[in-house]
Amino acid sequence: MFYLLLVAAVATERLAELVVSRRNLAWSMERGGRESGRGHYPVMASLHAGLLAGCLIETFGVGRRYVPALGRPMLALVLASQCLRWWCILTLGHRWNTRIVIVPGLPLIRRGPYRRLRHPNYVAVVVEGAALPLVHSAWVTAVTFTALDAVVLRVRIRAENAALRELVRDA
Repeated sequence: MFYLLLVAAVATERLAELVVSRRNLAWSMERGGRESGRGHYPVMASLHAGLLAGCLIETFGVGRRYVPALGRPMLALVLASQCLRWWCILTLGHRWNTRIVIVPGLPLIRRGPYRRLRHPNYVAVVVEGAALPLVHSAWVTAVTFTALDAVVLRVRIRAENAALRELVRDA
């Protein structure tokens, strides 16, 4: 039951992200924002929905057991990844988005987690994607999501880096 509530909490957090993202998209577009990398977005969104579904299907459908020695540290990583994700959201403010949107004339953010990492939000995604299923021993979901997410993140980071180079060039 706890795991079901955890996955539901993560799903609720994702919905909150989408609300913030939609608001921030409007803010960015009002200021001349340009979206990049639209092609991979539906795949990424489906993959993240699949992560949540996979966690539940594998745990309850296949009957994975909770193993405290694995589940507790993975829960700590899930919570840490949420903290990192929201640190990114708060640091970027109106500029954070689930899409790649660049607002011309705005400087790169170099504070908060961006002071040390170029893409800290993706660190949170990778950690959570591996750890959330493993809280309840859903190793097939963890491995499958991680492998597929590596492909999507490669495309996404390449698109985001190109957009950021354009932003710096235009500044």
